[in-house]
Amino acid sequence: MSVDPTADRPVYQQVADILRDRIRTGELAPGQLLPSEPHMVDEFGVARSTARQALAVLRGEGLVVTVPRRGTVVRPRADAEIVTLVPGQEAEARMPSPDERRRLKIPEGVPVFVVKRPGQEPEVYPADRTRLRAADEQ
Repeated sequence: MSVDPTADRPVYQQVADILRDRIRTGELAPGQLLPSEPHMVDEFGVARSTARQALAVLRGEGLVVTVPRRGTVVRPRADAEIVTLVPGQEAEARMPSPDERRRLKIPEGVPVFVVKRPGQEPEVYPADRTRLRAADEQ
């Protein structure tokens, strides 16, 4: 993935998109340092202020934190999303379609949970970030 200065999307957003993708795929792991601003200038061919803006976007999204005298690091992942199933709802595990992998930013080899609720469209959740819980019957 590279930066296109002629694209409609601002360059800082493109850099943020690339870094966000690296975080979501695990290329940049929780606690790992992101590239320094000078490194981003070299890698993406952007101004230092553009690199700063990209990092600000990721900070605003809660994906990274800046640690004094250390740099910007990937924020540790939050606990998995818990999806509660009640009687009458079903869940199955399967491998995602290519479209689901792209849309949910799922690394290759990670399955999805498909939750089916009566009268609703099935919902798809990445299995590596989701826990299913059966509600107690009352």
